[in-house]
Amino acid sequence: QVQLVESGGGLVQAGGSLRLSCAASGRTFRNYVMGWFRQAPGKEREFVARMLQTGGTTYYADSVTGRFTISRDNAKNTLFLQMNSLKPEDTAIYYCAASVVGGREEGRYSYWGQGTQVTVSS
Repeated sequence: QVQLVESGGGLVQAGGSLRLSCAASGRTFRNYVMGWFRQAPGKEREFVARMLQTGGTTYYADSVTGRFTISRDNAKNTLFLQMNSLKPEDTAIYYCAASVVGGREEGRYSYWGQGTQVTVSS
């Protein structure tokens, strides 16, 4: 069992930045692929980024490549999402998630945070 607690959401102007954090407890953090997903109003939840357990390998959705950076601090059991050059279309509830198998499909992730609201104004 893994518990995930998110923080860092808020309101920001277009072009600004936010840094989301996800603190994990329970199972050893380093054993999981960690990912970020988001769900905009009226839309299905979509993959944003993920990071493998070791080696620093990361993957991003095309819509955020070059603007968002996922990172993890295994010593502190914390996952981060640095979001730069934010656009109004980035407005969504952002979720962190943990997977034992990885991938970009939400069904592959067994543990989820509560979600944190990110709102980008134009």
